[in-house]
Amino acid sequence: MKNTPISRSENMSRIKSKDTSIELILRKALWEQGYRYRKNCKKIFGKPDICFIGKKIAVFVDSEFWHGKYLREDKYIPKTNVEYWIPKINRNIERDKQVNQKLIDEGWIVLRFWSKEIFKNTDKCIEKIIRVLSR
Repeated sequence: MKNTPISRSENMSRIKSKDTSIELILRKALWEQGYRYRKNCKKIFGKPDICFIGKKIAVFVDSEFWHGKYLREDKYIPKTNVEYWIPKINRNIERDKQVNQKLIDEGWIVLRFWSKEIFKNTDKCIEKIIRVLSR
């Protein structure tokens, strides 16, 4: 398939905002360890992907592209429609900072994991969550 604006638009429309493969990997691993959680918590500011309401722990699963990891590291800068993508990704970065700060101000512990971090080191991510849950 050619990389045309229409094909790009179709591709982008298929990207899910919840129940992504990386979220499922993390949730399944937590479940197997016996931890119970809420998913996609609409009542919590920022709609954490996973939350432990009683412990006030919010877990976010961030993709490197949408949440600006590549942009911040100068690893990948979109080559087309730069006037759209750079500001969009920068707004996502700023929104993540605002969500973090508001939740922290409300007494929440915020954990964020990059998708590749979850794919490559799921156990390490689970250990970090368990450590925070055990406090």
